[in-house]
Amino acid sequence: MSKVTHAVRSMKRPFRVSIEGNIGSGKSTCIKYFDKYHFVEKHAEPIQEWRDVRGHNLLGLLYTDMKLWTFAFQHYVHLSRLKIQTSPPSTPGITVKMFERSVQNSRHCFVENAKKQNFLEDPQYQVLLNWYDYTEKSLDISLDLIVYLKTTPQVAWERLMKRGRKEESEIPLEYLTQVHESYENWLNSTDVGCEVLTINADRDIQYVKEDLERYTYKILGGNHTN
Repeated sequence: MSKVTHAVRSMKRPFRVSIEGNIGSGKSTCIKYFDKYHFVEKHAEPIQEWRDVRGHNLLGLLYTDMKLWTFAFQHYVHLSRLKIQTSPPSTPGITVKMFERSVQNSRHCFVENAKKQNFLEDPQYQVLLNWYDYTEKSLDISLDLIVYLKTTPQVAWERLMKRGRKEESEIPLEYLTQVHESYENWLNSTDVGCEVLTINADRDIQYVKEDLERYTYKILGGNHTN
């Protein structure tokens, strides 16, 4: 939960929904499902930004050498997620803001896994924690709902290989297993800060969409869905 003051927390802002899940869990497809709602502002993961940081492909560099590039990559991911999560709606009438992964995800899932796997030295890890703590105290980054598309690592890896992103071609099943464990540790902890809606995303997309339809009222924070 964000540590900003009650006055800041109570300011009117859209209902914030973070779509969470392992690489290949179907997050982008989930977000596209809500295209039909004009009051929902949707943000896919800013992969193109990560591929071109003034000419540098940070995403590609990360997967070529995680030990060398995780610190820089996580810094930039934090910044890009922060801009998405806290920026005001781009158009009037937006009551729901939905995005693919969150600032909290970076901190509690990927940074924690990077430290556990020794991709971060302790001084680098502490810098990233301080960066997050300052953000949490100074800005309202709170979430209202997390939709967790839960997949087994094997299913996620098979989908990853099928979609064929060049940066992901060398990602081993072991890494997806590590990310899965980090997600489970984070979203089953007592300090997530908001409700977590878990959807079994191992199933075919038609069944996932049925669940999205079933839980639309909750996912959109009770906003009008017609």
